[in-house]
Amino acid sequence: MNLDVNTLFLVTIYVEAILGLLLLFAWVQNTAITAVAWWGFADLLRAASIALFGTYGLAPDLISIDFANALLFTAFALTWTGARVFDQRRPQPILLFGGAAVWLVASHISVVAASFDLRVLLSSSIITAYTWATAYEFWRGRSEPLVSRWPAIFMLFAHGALYLLRTPLGAMLQWAPAQDQMFQSVWLTVLSFEALLFTISIAFILLAMAKERTEYRHRTAALVDPLTGIPNRRAFLADSEMQLKRQASDPRPLAVLLLDLDNFKSINDRFGHAMGDRVLQVFADVAGNCMRRNDLFGRLGGEEFAALLVDAPRDRALAVAEEIRRSFAAASREIDGRPVVATVSIGIVISYDAVLDVAALLAQADHALYRAKDNGRNRVELASIELILDRAKRAADAAAGIRRSARSAA
Repeated sequence: MNLDVNTLFLVTIYVEAILGLLLLFAWVQNTAITAVAWWGFADLLRAASIALFGTYGLAPDLISIDFANALLFTAFALTWTGARVFDQRRPQPILLFGGAAVWLVASHISVVAASFDLRVLLSSSIITAYTWATAYEFWRGRSEPLVSRWPAIFMLFAHGALYLLRTPLGAMLQWAPAQDQMFQSVWLTVLSFEALLFTISIAFILLAMAKERTEYRHRTAALVDPLTGIPNRRAFLADSEMQLKRQASDPRPLAVLLLDLDNFKSINDRFGHAMGDRVLQVFADVAGNCMRRNDLFGRLGGEEFAALLVDAPRDRALAVAEEIRRSFAAASREIDGRPVVATVSIGIVISYDAVLDVAALLAQADHALYRAKDNGRNRVELASIELILDRAKRAADAAAGIRRSARSAA
């Protein structure tokens, strides 16, 4: 089989159709990622448009050129829309069919219709616009750590740039001497082969992105609290242990905060569990906004939360805790039109080395939290040796009282 334009033309139709069906099959296996369906229909539509191009000379130009191009532009628009849907953005119906509409109108303007170069420039510009827009949509979602985004962005940008070069290259080849006609044929073959390789590569990269997204969400689902969207107990403890290991090689003060909403049961009793859930969500948002990006924050369970502040000496830890306390008290005065008026008590411990593990630090912060609760709630307390000894003495006295009562009863 000779590798010429006609052969690549037929192969491209076949490959586009197969890839479209493959993407749709992958979508049926996991309908949660609807972007795969958009990309599958885009490939099928490209196959149909290329098949219509093949009827040139046999069918009217309205079908083999105008309508075929309109389908091609819509196919690229479907790929772009799939990229938007992939990152939870809405489709844009006007722009989805905008490229096809512009082509159908412009191609019937006498100036454009009479100039082959203008029509090539217009079609190349429309395809480049959709291709670069697709790359931009993937780039906008780069905060989600999907490695396969980056080769997709690069390939889409490069493919769009190559389409823009078609017009100047075509103009140069048009004026090439007769002896360079072989070069022209080779160059057209290269362009067609590049389009085929791009079609295959981008389809498999998009499939890889969908698979990577599914795996990433499965991993994060086990580490994220579903109600508040912040790390759960398991994730917080694991991340905190890693931070303590880094502290061993780069000693900096760390602050561990234990935060517990006051009288949370009464909130559920007065307003219902749905409002209790909203209070937890509001607190998570307020507390998260009071911390820096490299600080750790998670929900340990129920109404109890924990935070680890990086490079946080005593003054900063107290300032952050006070900001959380004041901000939450202000935000909870009225939630969804209900006068909730919730508060939080916070215990803090400062670590200047990596001697203690996370469990020990949380235990010390719990001593401070106990003092905050014991002193009236809605306050911040800092753990100290005196505080820990005082709580231990209270526990010992309580145990002794229980033993005396037991002996008296006997």
